Amino acid sequence: MNEHSDGTSERFLTVREFAEALRVSNMTVYRLVSAGELKAVKVGRSVRLPADEVDRYLHGHLIKAG
Repeated sequence: MNEHSDGTSERFLTVREFAEALRVSNMTVYRLVSAGELKAVKVGRSVRLPADEVDRYLHGHLIKAG
């Protein structure tokens, strides 16, 4: 795992785990990665996403209800 200067380790999620967290399909996650809206790492044939991308993505797409 990648260690940060504060000693914490970054956690990575599979596409399936990420999709479940956002409550969307796996294909939606792949599309967001392809569009450059989500940061991802390719490990062999697999894609992994930093766990903190869930919060970053959601906070960047908040809308005002009203």
